[in-house]
Amino acid sequence: MKWFHPAELGFAVRQILAGWGFGARLLWRLMKLSGRCLRRFDLVRDQVHFLGNYSLAIITVSGLFVGFVLGLQGYYTLQRYGSAEALGLLVALSLVRELGPVVAALLFAGRAGASITAEIGLMRAGEQLTALEMMAVDPELRILAPRLWGGILALPVLTAVFSAVGILGGYTVGVLLIGVDSGAFWSQMQGGVDVFKDVGNGMIKSLVFAVAVTFIALLQGYVAQPTPEGVANATTRSVVVSSLSVLGLDFILTVMMFSI
Repeated sequence: MKWFHPAELGFAVRQILAGWGFGARLLWRLMKLSGRCLRRFDLVRDQVHFLGNYSLAIITVSGLFVGFVLGLQGYYTLQRYGSAEALGLLVALSLVRELGPVVAALLFAGRAGASITAEIGLMRAGEQLTALEMMAVDPELRILAPRLWGGILALPVLTAVFSAVGILGGYTVGVLLIGVDSGAFWSQMQGGVDVFKDVGNGMIKSLVFAVAVTFIALLQGYVAQPTPEGVANATTRSVVVSSLSVLGLDFILTVMMFSI
């Protein structure tokens, strides 16, 4: 078994801490540039279109099938206890609290996040970012900040679409196919889902996930090695780190929101 030399271990820890420090400073600079970025809302609007509209198909289809599965499995589980009428409540709470924000963020990381990392990485490899700096154009303001705000604005909307389509999928399976009473399905949902505690906390989760996923994608592309292998590795690393961050943040936010 090979043991790491203390110097190698110290160097690895130092590299990790340096990367975290660089990421924190970059996020702080992007936050400071938010006011100037939002004044040029056409750049943000284009990124919302690119990140949101192009992710809408996979979000919608995935939400529909997740709703199908929730409706089917929820009915068989609730039927054992004679509570099949609570199917609407089960589907709605599962989606707006957990599955909607988490699955939408994971899909967003795989589709939009990978696209952002590859785009920024190719700009780095083609020296386009350096060219902008030579022309006295701040790449953080012109390239990074609009994409950050595009992701922040797009993901909560995609999460709402995912949850809404999932509820319709649960309704289709539970009411139209299995035969659960339609009035009970909607009334149980209306009476049991709290707008602020359930839906509001789900939207807060999606905002946190949007910041994390989009910023990780930007950071990985910004620091990618300017080679084809470097861009490919950065894109893979972006999806993996974003997905793990979403799952970890979901646990932390759930403890803070629903356990107190």
